[in-house]
Amino acid sequence: MQGAGGTEGGIGRFFLGLIMLIAGGYLFLSSVTVSNNFGLGYRLFSVGGMGITSGFVLIPFIFGTGLVFYNSKNYLGWFLMLASIIMLCFGVITSLHFSMRHMSLFELLTILILAVGGLGLFLSSLRSLSK
Repeated sequence: MQGAGGTEGGIGRFFLGLIMLIAGGYLFLSSVTVSNNFGLGYRLFSVGGMGITSGFVLIPFIFGTGLVFYNSKNYLGWFLMLASIIMLCFGVITSLHFSMRHMSLFELLTILILAVGGLGLFLSSLRSLSK
């Protein structure tokens, strides 16, 4: 009888490892906090020593929107709008800060054992058990 991955590995090890891996990953991701400091005064880029804030990025967006509404075939308007949107998205992503919440050593070890142990069981079920 074929097991997980077409090998003779255990199907029970496969599902137990998968469940442990998912539980460990869920607990790890739920213990990470994400914060940002994005706002109209947040410095996104620096050009020539002068900081460009996220509010300044909206100025070309406004002009681009006006040009596109005036003439929808205006390539400069589309370029200004798309470049501003890309810079805003880049600024939001770069302003994110990831940190772990405070947890006990027991909680951290539980997360690590579930995630790494589940990965080990999952991968071992994909190889053949017979020699």
